[in-house]
Amino acid sequence: MRVLVTGGAGFIGSNLVDRMLLEGHEVVAVDDLSTGSRDNLTQAAEHDAFRLRELDIRDPALIGLAAELQPEVIVHLAAQISVRKSVMDPVHDARINVEGTASVLTAAREGSTRKVVFASSVAVYGRPATIPVPSDAATDPRSPYAASKLSGETYLATFRALYGLEYTTLVLSNVYGPRQSPEGEAGVVAIFTDGLLSGTPTVLYGDGTQTRDYVYVDDVVDGFVKASGQAGNGMRFNLGTGLQTTDRRLHALIADAADAPDKPGFAQPRLGDLPAMAVDPVPAFEGLGWQPRTDLSTGLRATVEWARGRRR
Repeated sequence: MRVLVTGGAGFIGSNLVDRMLLEGHEVVAVDDLSTGSRDNLTQAAEHDAFRLRELDIRDPALIGLAAELQPEVIVHLAAQISVRKSVMDPVHDARINVEGTASVLTAAREGSTRKVVFASSVAVYGRPATIPVPSDAATDPRSPYAASKLSGETYLATFRALYGLEYTTLVLSNVYGPRQSPEGEAGVVAIFTDGLLSGTPTVLYGDGTQTRDYVYVDDVVDGFVKASGQAGNGMRFNLGTGLQTTDRRLHALIADAADAPDKPGFAQPRLGDLPAMAVDPVPAFEGLGWQPRTDLSTGLRATVEWARGRRR
C-alpha cells in the first residue's frame, strides 16, 4: 500500500512512518519542517520505500504530488497544535488547520485516494459532561484550535458526501513517548522529563490534582494503522486509555524513572485549563480492534530512556 503522511517528520508522524515501513508499505512523508525534524526520519531514510517531501500542506504542489503518487491512504497529522497560539492568532490557526485540511482533502480527491485518516483532538469536546468522554459526545469547542479541528471533521464528512472519499477521525488524548520535544508547544511528559533529567525546576500549575489521559505513542500509531484499513469508515474514535492521572502522580512517576528528586514547584492555575479529562476507548476496540497496551509506568520509562540517550 502507498501511504502519504502529512506531518511525517513530527513526533507522532515519524513513529507512524517507521511502523508503516516496517509493515512493508511505501511511504511518502510531507512536512514543511517548521516543527518536525529530519532527525526523526533517520531510520526511515534507510528504506528505499521512503521519501520525504519538504512542503507546506497549503501549497498547490501537494495536489500535483498526490495526483502523481496516487496514495491509497493519506494520514493527516500536520497541524497547528497550540491552543494558546490559536487564541492569540486565530487567523493563522485557521489557515493551517482549516485551509490546510481542505487542501489535503482536495489532494486526496485528485490522487484517487481511498481514505483519509484524520487526527483530531479532545479539545473538540470542550468541558464534557461525562468522563471518560464517549466518542459520540456533543462537541463544544472553546478555542479557535478546537473550532479548526472540528471544522476539519466537517470537511471530511462533506468530501465523503460529495466524492465518496472515505475517512476515519481519531480523537487523540495526551500522547507521549520518544521523539516528543520539550520545546515549543510540548506535552507535559516531555517537559517534565527534560527538566528532571537536566536538574532544572519543574512546575505544576494549580494544586497538582488536574487529570489527563496519557496514551503511549506506539499505541496511537497502532490506531492509525488499523484505521487505514477498511474498518471505521465515516466514524470518530477516541484513542486514549480511559484512565485519569493527576499532574502530581505523573511528576512522581517520571521522577522515579529518571532517578531524580520528586520536588516540583507550584504556580497559579492557567486560565482555560480543564480540571479533568479522559476519553472512552471502548468504541475504538469495537470498531477498529484497537486498545491501548502500554501501561503508563512502562511507557514513561521508555520515554525517559530515549530522552536520556538523546542527551548523551
